[in-house]
Amino acid sequence: MKVRPLANRILVKREEADEQVRGGIIIPDTAKEKPQEAKVIEVGPGRLDEDGKRVELEVKKGDRVLIGKYAGTEVKLDGEDHLILREDDVLAVIEN
Repeated sequence: MKVRPLANRILVKREEADEQVRGGIIIPDTAKEKPQEAKVIEVGPGRLDEDGKRVELEVKKGDRVLIGKYAGTEVKLDGEDHLILREDDVLAVIEN
């Protein structure tokens, strides 16, 4: 399914956290926190400023980003969980 976010919104997929911690303890799904790392799947065209000019987004498709734990709206696409959120909800871009 092809989804194109509008304005300054982006579509991301959360990166799953490790199943096992350093000491070898396995954390059950119910005790896990939502991962804050996500991969940008698709971006909108950007918002319009006061003069009607398009302001492009700073993030681009393929970027790895840090997002707030409870940011965005959860959607299910092709059986997988994704988030649609505003660019303002992105805390940082992870660079390699």
